[in-house]
Amino acid sequence: MPDFNFTLKTTDGAARRGRLQTAWGDVETPVFMPVGTAATVKGMMPESVRATGASIILANTYHLMLRPGAERVGRLGGVRKMMGWDGPLLTDSGGFQVMSLGPLRSLDEDGVTFKSHLDGTRYRLTPERSTEIQHLLDATITMAFDECTPFPATEEVAAESMRLSMRWAKRSREAFVHRQGYGQFGIVQGSVFRDLRAESVAALEEIGFEGYAIGGLAVGEGQEAMFETLEFTTPMMRADRPRYLMGVGKPADLVGGVARGVDMFDCVMPTRSGRTGQGFTRRGPVNIKNARHAEDPRPLDAECGCPACSRFSRAYLHHLFKADEVLSLMLLSWHNIQYYQDLMAGMRAAIEAGAFAEFEADFHAKQALGDIEPVG
Repeated sequence: MPDFNFTLKTTDGAARRGRLQTAWGDVETPVFMPVGTAATVKGMMPESVRATGASIILANTYHLMLRPGAERVGRLGGVRKMMGWDGPLLTDSGGFQVMSLGPLRSLDEDGVTFKSHLDGTRYRLTPERSTEIQHLLDATITMAFDECTPFPATEEVAAESMRLSMRWAKRSREAFVHRQGYGQFGIVQGSVFRDLRAESVAALEEIGFEGYAIGGLAVGEGQEAMFETLEFTTPMMRADRPRYLMGVGKPADLVGGVARGVDMFDCVMPTRSGRTGQGFTRRGPVNIKNARHAEDPRPLDAECGCPACSRFSRAYLHHLFKADEVLSLMLLSWHNIQYYQDLMAGMRAAIEAGAFAEFEADFHAKQALGDIEPVG
């Protein structure tokens, strides 16, 4: 079984081209991870996800500990075996979901007590328990348990939150069971404050992890502030470890993140948007429910090879959504994941060719054109 190892193959400006080696296969970076929150990428079979070019997916500790339960998943051989996914798997620690519960949770130094949003059952989640659950889930990449700092936050509040996360990171690392080909990532916090991000990076590097995530962004600060934070955070981080921007995002966020030195991304947006009729294309987003598509024979995206684009027209996709057919959300989710994987593949090729700046400019130029109305 291979070691867990990251190789930085080349760079183009701040953009990085690498390879992450794991027990369950290699991951070419920069990479987008489709989200399978409850052990399924919504609307898609595992082989369909793989067919888009996806090499690693994400599942979630919080949701799986509530249903069907971490111990049950463990008895079934872990998330990968249970859902039939044959590649690497990263699990979110549950920290973000728990912090989103608001009045349903209470925080202390040891961890978080919360009530399930499903049935009100009381649970306790600590760094040790989160790490144990992720082990039961057989996560190839385990995330340290942290508090996702809300936005906006004063520097004092952000500092207190970040330092608690760093204490939890140390406990998460001590609880982690080291296995060949498996790894654990620490999470850099500190909101939009440079000094706090620097303190967090230093604290995590002292603990030592196989990779490092950037948390506490895409929580309402806006793209400009997110990019500014990345610009001073990624240069502080080790070059020989993967960098993961959590919960991001729109296509322009991915391009901007890669331009600022990020290697890994995840977001529910491709499938969530697909279920509501929004398709991402090389000329920007399209709402297939709009009446103008009712008799449009064109594919959603002429450059895309997914089934939604290679086999069906916009008119048919429009009809499926209007008729509330399940196939509608399946096809558009597949398309969106395919688009995201194509986007990442394009960026990897551009970095290898030393042409990332040209790729970025072309991406924005095409997106600015918008979707073109059919002639006649």
